[in-house]
Amino acid sequence: MRIERLSPCKVNLLLDILGKRPDGFHELETLFFPVPLHDRLVVEEAATGITLTCDDPALPCDGTNLVHRAASKFLAAAGISTGVRIHLEKRLPLAAGLGGGSANAAVTLRLLDELFGGPLDATALDTIAATLGSDVNFFLQPGPALAGGRGERIIPLAPFTALRGCAMFLFHPGFGIPTPWAFKELARFPDSLNGRPGRAAEVAGLFLSGDLTRAGAALHNSLEAPVLEKYPVLALYQEFLRARGAFGALMSGSGSTTFAMFPDVASAEAAVPDFRAEFGEVGWLKVVPL
Repeated sequence: MRIERLSPCKVNLLLDILGKRPDGFHELETLFFPVPLHDRLVVEEAATGITLTCDDPALPCDGTNLVHRAASKFLAAAGISTGVRIHLEKRLPLAAGLGGGSANAAVTLRLLDELFGGPLDATALDTIAATLGSDVNFFLQPGPALAGGRGERIIPLAPFTALRGCAMFLFHPGFGIPTPWAFKELARFPDSLNGRPGRAAEVAGLFLSGDLTRAGAALHNSLEAPVLEKYPVLALYQEFLRARGAFGALMSGSGSTTFAMFPDVASAEAAVPDFRAEFGEVGWLKVVPL
């Protein structure tokens, strides 16, 4: 049997770092929002082992790849002695702050559970996801969500119906920002390293209530402190898009993707030629209806 699925991405409408934990990770709270832009995964059973292929030569296909790791952990947990072949079609930029690799891992877990007849329940899949990375658990469910801990403690939320008809403008400039570097550099910014608990729930409440103007103004990302210092052009993107009518703009995750939220698709698309004229033709740019 051969199964294929689309693998989405996300933005962080809020990312508040609450300090460094004794285990070396950072305690955080975040508001995840799913974005309907996708990679594609195809899986089928094999006689033995894990074979991963990818159409992007920049992505390793060995045991360092999250998809490969997810498959290995799934087969071990489910007690499956046969193997799998997996092909990943990569459409999302790498090291972008969009969680593409985490989504690939989560979708792999879902696909393999379906391929092998459902040997693991939701709790078991969630447990595996938490060992793979901080964003993986979010992608095991479909909607916006609050998250705590390292990002693995997920509280699903109702759809943000006020965003229907709105649009998201996303731009990745062609360079990535290593997540470990961004977190390490937070030590130089004590206000950003030690945020205020409860902000994520507050912003979620604004989106759920439909107060988009206040929600857009409340967007926050602690990691912008070190990242925008080193890459000030990312701040210029945000200023430019707000001036073109976006009610909110922010860097997603550890970057380098900037996203902006517009009241409608037409206004987001109208910003594209001006943005390209100002910042050049290089870079991945998408306008997504919400």
